[in-house]
Amino acid sequence: MNRQIVTLNAGSSSIKFAVFDEDVRPPTLIASGLAQSVGGARHILVRDRAAVALHEEQWVPSEASAFHADALRRVLAWRTGAFPDARVAVVGHRVVHGGAHFDRPVVVNDDVLAELAALEPLAPLHQSHNIAGIFAARAAWPDVPQVACFDTAFHRGHPFVHDVFALPRSFYRDGVRCYGFHGLSYEYVMGRLRAIAPREAAGRVVVAHLGNGASMCAILNGASVACTMGFSSLDGLPMGTRCGRLDPGVILYLLLEKKLGVAELSEMLWTESGLKGLSGISNDMRELEASDQPQAREAIDYFVSRVRYELGGLAAALDGLDAIVFCGGVGENSWSIRDRVLEGMDWIGIKVDRTANRAGAERISSAGSGVRVFVIRTDEEAIIAQRAVELLALQVFLTAR
Repeated sequence: MNRQIVTLNAGSSSIKFAVFDEDVRPPTLIASGLAQSVGGARHILVRDRAAVALHEEQWVPSEASAFHADALRRVLAWRTGAFPDARVAVVGHRVVHGGAHFDRPVVVNDDVLAELAALEPLAPLHQSHNIAGIFAARAAWPDVPQVACFDTAFHRGHPFVHDVFALPRSFYRDGVRCYGFHGLSYEYVMGRLRAIAPREAAGRVVVAHLGNGASMCAILNGASVACTMGFSSLDGLPMGTRCGRLDPGVILYLLLEKKLGVAELSEMLWTESGLKGLSGISNDMRELEASDQPQAREAIDYFVSRVRYELGGLAAALDGLDAIVFCGGVGENSWSIRDRVLEGMDWIGIKVDRTANRAGAERISSAGSGVRVFVIRTDEEAIIAQRAVELLALQVFLTAR
């Protein structure tokens, strides 16, 4: 009977999942899928590693049906039906926030779950759904280890100047600090960069994870130095529905002068701002790029300007730059956003091969560019599976000693 790794990546309105062969090193993808809620319908699509559809279903929920619980039940039922003779060896979960304590993957127990639940206010769009995925997997496979892999762990070694806010120091001791996010994506991308460009991977790299959630990270010899996201995943770049960088005085003004309640303000910052709020049209970059409305163009202009601004700052944090990597839905698929971000960047040593960029090549910098530019498709599920099985093997080794 073969053994499998299951990965769950539960977001605000979607669940990514994958099944890997545990008997192969590194773990080999068998199938992956996406469950999402779009409009009034819910949909699951599963594909094999060759992108051939294996399973698809769509349903209209009842009023009492919660998306995540419903979708997780269907996802787990599909896996059991598709692989009745395969045993689940371990389940790996993406958990957005690990706080100051969790700096590496961990086997989940009740104490860990309590600590993760306490972090929900720092990642309200994701943390509760990550935890719900853990509970669902525990119920389905009560004797199978559940491993939490954290988006924040990659950034836990930041220098003090990139880890702190200029507030009374007691707040820093209490955990008010720059955590950074998208760490699983950065970890995977750097592994891929080491395979295709080892010299650059060992140097000064800025990775731009641009999607509905967006951040950028300065990486030196494989280690995170600074990230545009700080205390929460609201910070830094404007995103699909999140505001990004914001003067704290604006928060005070909206609370005190505009009399917004805390719940109303929170809802606005997390779900009504960013590209959606600025354009008044959509949080989807594809829709904005296709639109002829001036508000759509202005929202894109703002997004591009903020990416360019942060690129300059992160290059300064690294004392120079050897490579840039684009990843994430926008970073991987929008040649025009990449083109605009890198336009006129000769001063920092970047020269773009526009033909390669339009074609979506893996390397889009020209032969004479002092800074090499890459497009790498990120794979958070692969790094979750790898880290989960490594931790499981370590535990077996330590138990056998």
